Amino acid sequence: MPSESIVHVIDDDPAMRDSLEFLFDAAGMPVRAYDSAATFLSALGGSTEGCVVTDVRMPEMSGIDLLAELHARGSALPVIVITGHGDVPLAIEAMKAGAKDFLEKPFDDERLLGAVRGALHESGAHRGEREEQSAVRDRIGRLSHRERQVLRRLVEGQLNKTIAWELGISPRTVEVYRAKLMAKMGAPAFADLVRMALLAGNLQD
Repeated sequence: MPSESIVHVIDDDPAMRDSLEFLFDAAGMPVRAYDSAATFLSALGGSTEGCVVTDVRMPEMSGIDLLAELHARGSALPVIVITGHGDVPLAIEAMKAGAKDFLEKPFDDERLLGAVRGALHESGAHRGEREEQSAVRDRIGRLSHRERQVLRRLVEGQLNKTIAWELGISPRTVEVYRAKLMAKMGAPAFADLVRMALLAGNLQD
């Protein structure tokens, strides 16, 4: 588990907050606790690592409100919601709002730890994808204007002769550009070049 992957515990009940903090700390998971969703959001900054464990019923900003705010901020942090007995409708609402999982009180510690480990794994996978996306965009940024023109059309599935006609070059020149693009982008096969371009997104001439 990356050291940056922190379990963010949010609960207005001090006893529950301390209990969860102790549980995750004992399991070797870096943990931070907050007494409200607002306190958590003000401390979050640009953090994208870890996961959130939050009570669904809290004053001022509920767990549902928190999910909406994280979505509005474009946060990919997985959220696990803890609900009180009989709060199944709220739990379902939380899942629809983007929660990864929910647990009813009283919950089994191992069930919660398993859910959090899964969420942290998901967060790490997203981090790897973001790092790859950044690297690919950096390579695309170093391409020439004409190379980007050819790349965009290749990704759109255009034939070499169509690209050649649109850009006023020969089909053979398009083939040369294609080979150059694969070399510059570090793509072993054409399918890899397409995958990279799609991962980067927003290709423009």
